[in-house]
Amino acid sequence: MSFVAEPVIRIEDLSFWYSSTRALRDINLEIPRRAITTVFGPAGGGKTTLLRVINRLNDLSPGVRQTGRVLLNGEDIYAPSVDVVDLRRRVGMVFALPLPLPGTIRYNIVYGPTLAGTRSRAELDDIVERSLQQAALWDEVKDRLDDPATALSGGQQQRLCIARSLALRPEVLLLDEPTSGLDPISTSRVEESLFVLREEYSIVIVPHSVQ
Repeated sequence: MSFVAEPVIRIEDLSFWYSSTRALRDINLEIPRRAITTVFGPAGGGKTTLLRVINRLNDLSPGVRQTGRVLLNGEDIYAPSVDVVDLRRRVGMVFALPLPLPGTIRYNIVYGPTLAGTRSRAELDDIVERSLQQAALWDEVKDRLDDPATALSGGQQQRLCIARSLALRPEVLLLDEPTSGLDPISTSRVEESLFVLREEYSIVIVPHSVQ
């Protein structure tokens, strides 16, 4: 007897409006576990909006409304009982423009775990190495963890942002055009890291191009 794994995210009849402008219409989608799901569509077609809905980044935006449900492991993420901070730990998001925190490379990685209560230096060191390894950045920065994050190249900053999300061990990683504006070598390194990450994480990506 075959067993079909329950999707990590299920979207049911989702519609979304910015004031009177409808950005999403009747979306039904299942996001499988430990796989890369790619969302294609025309510019302005609502792809980024969809990711923001999954991460609840539109909560405080004026004039927005939505219908339908978004379920994470069977739980409606918009239910009153859901802790939004915890949701964003479980569902990480990386934007098209790398946004490293002011501070060192190490600080960018330990920031989230420290807020979540991790205090042990040894444990934080392990998190730094693991996250940077997973983002295919460790070998490039392991001897300069105290350098400013802004000193990294654009491609390195993007992988740092991926590592920062991975530091909290999310169940799902959302990536909005993560290679936009990167050179071919940096793009290749980001893509290589994603193929490794899919073995452990559920990834939803809006690509910069169909290539």
